[in-house]
Formats: sequence, C-alpha cells, structure tokens
Amino acid sequence: MRLVESGGGSAQPGNSLTLSCTAVGFTYINYYIGWLRQAPLKEREGVSYIRSLDESTYYADSVKGRFTISRDNAKNTVYLQMDNLSPEDTGTYYCAADIDGEAWLIGSFAKVFVWGQGTPVTVSS
Repeated sequence: MRLVESGGGSAQPGNSLTLSCTAVGFTYINYYIGWLRQAPLKEREGVSYIRSLDESTYYADSVKGRFTISRDNAKNTVYLQMDNLSPEDTGTYYCAADIDGEAWLIGSFAKVFVWGQGTPVTVSS
C-alpha cells in the first residue's frame, strides 16, 4: 500500500503546476485523499483533499480559487492543478490518505495511514 507522487518542480509566480498522486495497492474511494505541504521552518499544513464517496472537497483558504483537486477513479489517481502560483506556495507537497479528513481539518495526522514520498515545489522569479 503506497502513494506515488509526480509533478511539481519550479515555476515563476503566476504560472501553473500539476501534481499527481496514484494509489497503489488500495483504492482511495472511501477515504480522504489529497495534499498537505510543508514550507521550510513551518509546520505541515493541509492544502486540499477529495473524497470520492460523496464528492466532497476541501481547500485551505490560502489556495481557494487557485488550486483545483480532481480524480480519475479508473486510474486510482488524484490531481492537484495549481494555478497563479505565488512564492508562498513553495514547499514540499505530500500526498496522503486519511480516514476522516482530520489531517486537513485540524492538523491531526493520527489517522493518516499512508503518505506519498513528497515532491518539492519552488515558486520564484
């Protein structure tokens, strides 16, 4: 059971990047799956999740209107489209699967049962 991430990299402010996260060895449909990020010297914070069972989504206030999460159930893959990037979006992005969404909602990681390897995103001019 693992999450395999791809995408990310470097971008200039205002540009876009797309992250992908593929679930291997399990199906994510019943769980909360998405990304958290950690900037240097800062705590890990929830960015966005999607729950396929009821199509619910979550976005942190800092990314609302700029990031879009989506999924392809046939590929067992979730995507994060990041538009209008700013330097404040710089950090390592971790895909995660959680039982109840608390990793994003209250910052509790106790029920995260699998993490991706992390992918760096750098936004600078």
